[in-house]
Amino acid sequence: MKYVLALDQGTTSSRAIVFDREARVVSVAQREFRQIFPQPGWVEHDAREIWATQHSVALEAMERAGADASAFVALGITNQRETTLLWDRATGLPVANAIVWQDRRTAPRCDALRRQGRAARIQRKTGLVVDAYFSGTKLEWLLDNVPGARARAEAGDLAFGTIDSWLVWNLTGGRVHATDASNASRTMLFNLHTQDWDDELLALLDIPRAVLPDVLPSSGVIAQTESSLFGAALPIAGIAGDQQAATFGQACFAPGMAKNTYGTGCFMLMNTGAQPVASRNRLLTTVGWQGPAGPNRTAYCLEGSVFMAGATVQWLRDGLQVIQSAAEVESLAAQVDDTGDVYLVPAFAGLGTPDWDGYARGTLVGMTRGTTRAHMARAALEAIALQSADVFGAMTRDARIPLRELRVDGGASRNNLLMQMQADFLGVPVVRPQVTETTALGAAYLAGLATGFWSGADQISSQWQAERRFEPRLGEAERVAKLARWREAVERAKGWARP
Repeated sequence: MKYVLALDQGTTSSRAIVFDREARVVSVAQREFRQIFPQPGWVEHDAREIWATQHSVALEAMERAGADASAFVALGITNQRETTLLWDRATGLPVANAIVWQDRRTAPRCDALRRQGRAARIQRKTGLVVDAYFSGTKLEWLLDNVPGARARAEAGDLAFGTIDSWLVWNLTGGRVHATDASNASRTMLFNLHTQDWDDELLALLDIPRAVLPDVLPSSGVIAQTESSLFGAALPIAGIAGDQQAATFGQACFAPGMAKNTYGTGCFMLMNTGAQPVASRNRLLTTVGWQGPAGPNRTAYCLEGSVFMAGATVQWLRDGLQVIQSAAEVESLAAQVDDTGDVYLVPAFAGLGTPDWDGYARGTLVGMTRGTTRAHMARAALEAIALQSADVFGAMTRDARIPLRELRVDGGASRNNLLMQMQADFLGVPVVRPQVTETTALGAAYLAGLATGFWSGADQISSQWQAERRFEPRLGEAERVAKLARWREAVERAKGWARP
């Protein structure tokens, strides 16, 4: 038996999964690590702990599979995106904690860039809106605030990377400083059109090129691991950011194919083909993945996100205490046939795509004396599906490609009632795959394709199997009316916290 090892380095835990040739999960190991909150709005990780947990779970997953290093044809990496790290090239030690994608310390810098009129040009080059979410202003902050960092970076003594680069550095004993195009495209420093770091943006944020990693294809052998780590050298052959990896793992290879990951929030990506599509609806344009040289080397995606998905159910449980566990929400919501015209707009942290209103706040409208816990639970599930429908409406307008079906993954995709709602509000089938570990699977596929373990996209597409398909039941007029009523509720939530 031969296998591929996928390293899935997430925001709260490091995981490793072993896949066989049929793309079945052979073994899994997972370990959480600390979340560090030095100040309100700041979120950090200890990168040494990330590496230690990732290495240990890799060894554990291999042991659980009953296989030594000789059984593995490749290693693939997928990672939390945008988290920013700076380390010493000589010692391999971080000069500070990693600044996590959730961290908001550079929001004032982003406000300043927008006031200077920089946002439109940055979006044209990078496909990204100016936001503290992305790595560029985080790296600028580290260079400005870690004593001596800027001078050392300019001298070539420091290395910047997102978490994929940090793992590659450690896996190769510091021999390789690299990232892939999908992760590079999340930095606000990478030009989608030239496929290279952008000198104008580097100058704008005063970032020396000497600190940056090489940008390599998402699928391709980039290095061998140090043999001491696993007992023998393994080819590092696949890298992609977590949401792009999940899209690849869902076999969304044709333009118009799309996936939604239902986690704390929702992350939606649509394949738009070989050319980047500029968004008119404040979606993000991003590199999906990049293969070896060829006419379709790079696949681009449109991306939108919903801040509150599973977190809305957590609020019902922890904030209102109307349920005891998240699993209860489906059975409680199913006790009523509709919400009784009650709408929950879960704008607890503002609204994301397509409204982008940081002053919006959570709103529950339409209640009467007859409103029950069940109506509120159903309104919470509807809110997740309705927010996602808003994003996909924006995507189809931008891409001018109709959505034909939606492939789903993530914890909340196991909620059958929610998936039926999603099909109803989109008006297209929602399809849940048999293998829901799509993020790690995408990394495995990218690595396995580069090493001949899998033959190509056709084989991957044939291995993708549906576990359940949810067909829309709402009539078109009813669907349109529902979405319009939802938009009325959203309008009532907007601007509530504005000074």
